[in-house]
Amino acid sequence: MSNTEPRWVPAGTARIEIRVVNSRFIGTAGPAASVDEAKAFIAGVRAEMPDATHHVFAYVIGHGATKIEGMSDDGEPSGTAGRPTLAVVRGSGLGDVVVVVTRYFGGTLLGTGGLVRAYSDAAKEVLAALPREEKVERRTLAVTVSYAAYEAARRLVAAHMGSIGDEEFAAEVTLLVTLPLPQVEPLTAALREVTAGQARVEDLG
Repeated sequence: MSNTEPRWVPAGTARIEIRVVNSRFIGTAGPAASVDEAKAFIAGVRAEMPDATHHVFAYVIGHGATKIEGMSDDGEPSGTAGRPTLAVVRGSGLGDVVVVVTRYFGGTLLGTGGLVRAYSDAAKEVLAALPREEKVERRTLAVTVSYAAYEAARRLVAAHMGSIGDEEFAAEVTLLVTLPLPQVEPLTAALREVTAGQARVEDLG
């Protein structure tokens, strides 16, 4: 196993609502593995609530030094909405995540501090409600075995949390296998053991 920090991502979506001085703040959060996916998620929320006053958003794609961030105040005073929402997303430890806080104006101005608190609170609540899971890097392998070892190879792939895509039946059988990176070495060793070293395993990335 790797000693790197676990990378957490959304395992689903969540929606919450809070009320602040008659304004409704509806937080919606979900997964986004790319900027395009984040934009599509934001567009979906806009389409659900087209009559809302503002759709403030923030997203973080990826983890660590290579992550991509984005935000928008969507018409709220600069720095009062998108930036505090992004700060909450950053602090959540999640990557590949997008948060939209939709506001229905209630007729009372909240002021700069009030807006920052309201958007921050909505973002915190929806992220607290959002299910999360560890992001596990996956690899694709081409596994070639004899016909005699075919069923044993399939069982070993399943036992190592792998899935089989294409299968090619020629002089031998080649399986296209996808599995978590930490399982690559154990599976390779098990395949070679059960085939007396005859199995061929090619890492396709």
